Amino acid sequence: MGEEKGKNSNIELLTGDYKVAIRKLAWPMMVSMFLIMAYNLADSIWVSGLGSDALAAIGFITPLFMILIGLGNGIGAGTNSLIARFIGANNIPEANNTALHSLLLTAIISILGSVIMYFILPTLLELMGAGTSTASALAYGEIVFSFMIIFIYSNVATAILRSEGDVTRAMYVMAITAIFNIILDPIFIYILNMGIEGAAWATVISGFISCMVLIYWMHVKKDTFLNLELKNFHYENSLTYGILNVAVPSTAENLIFSALGILENYLLVLVSGTMAVATFTAGMRLIQLSMIPLMGFGTALLTVAGASYGARNYKKLQDSFMYTVKLGLAVSTVMAVVFYFFAPQISMVFAYSSSAELAPGIAELIQIMIIFIYAVCLGLLSAMMFQGVGKGFTSFILTFIRALLLEVLFSYIFGVIMGMGEYGIYYGVVTGGFIGGILSFTWANFYLRRLRNNYQPLEE
Repeated sequence: MGEEKGKNSNIELLTGDYKVAIRKLAWPMMVSMFLIMAYNLADSIWVSGLGSDALAAIGFITPLFMILIGLGNGIGAGTNSLIARFIGANNIPEANNTALHSLLLTAIISILGSVIMYFILPTLLELMGAGTSTASALAYGEIVFSFMIIFIYSNVATAILRSEGDVTRAMYVMAITAIFNIILDPIFIYILNMGIEGAAWATVISGFISCMVLIYWMHVKKDTFLNLELKNFHYENSLTYGILNVAVPSTAENLIFSALGILENYLLVLVSGTMAVATFTAGMRLIQLSMIPLMGFGTALLTVAGASYGARNYKKLQDSFMYTVKLGLAVSTVMAVVFYFFAPQISMVFAYSSSAELAPGIAELIQIMIIFIYAVCLGLLSAMMFQGVGKGFTSFILTFIRALLLEVLFSYIFGVIMGMGEYGIYYGVVTGGFIGGILSFTWANFYLRRLRNNYQPLEE
């Protein structure tokens, strides 16, 4: 009875007061984001003791690994959105079937991905200029990519938990992964003397332990709201399409941000040199810390928006969107004030050894760029709302316009054409982001008003 009550309370959270749902769903996701940062940091800290080639190897594998994580997040977003809509429509059989379809997609994509990466990884590393770190990068990458299913399954399974409002256990999974990775890294790397391969195995094993916990909850103990028994599976093209309709654009959005980083770095080198790239990279990593609450709010909104859309409660959909935006702007203001006034202290994180000279520039960058958090708030939350209602392509277009078009365009105008140097790049990112954020917010409001007026879902 207690387990059944817990399952139902999660669903009641999704279908009840949207304000309570947004707040309760958001904070575990914020904790998860911090844990992911700790997870990634652990590898870098322990591997750094193996020398520069080993640390560089991690640097070359990380962008490829983030594409893998982005793929898992994309399938997870599509699954979360579709299940939440079916729960909102009280169509539990299709919600169960959607979850099972997502696991089938996970298996297929993971197997294909592992095979493809096995053959193309050496070529990719050569094209990326890995040089003397190629052997170390291959040793690490071949292990990690061989077990691609662990990382994609973990993302999709936790998305299934979030789709039914069970965000706390989704957070526990991330905690398990991070803690075991931090513990196992020094054991495998140094005590067992496995070097960089030890770091890879620590990452794989920590992920495997989390997967075992998820499998136990979902398939052995069976204490989730959704029933994932095979008898509930019957293949439907519409469900596969429904997941991929959000998953593919969501994954593509991650590629947009990778491309944005490459282009911004190119412009910074063009106007100021590599030191500007180092300053920008370090400063933006710190500013990204202030964006973690927004990512939590965005994930919560995706789930609540999906449930509201599925229930055809378009007023609640609009109200939950506006409430999340107001909450995001309020938190953004707090973060902006803290980062602006404490920029010198925050930048001291990088004030050691050869990086000490970067600290003043990083502090100045933070004070200019922290206002960018408002643009992210409007753009990110609008995109997540569209993902929640299944409009993945719209989310992708908004992100493309905001990040890859407007931010790069204004950075080029201010930094290169107007000759403002690296400061022009900073102001360009802020200006383009703001215009894109306002455009996204306006588009979202227009969509929601039409939805309520017509009382029918709009086609993309």
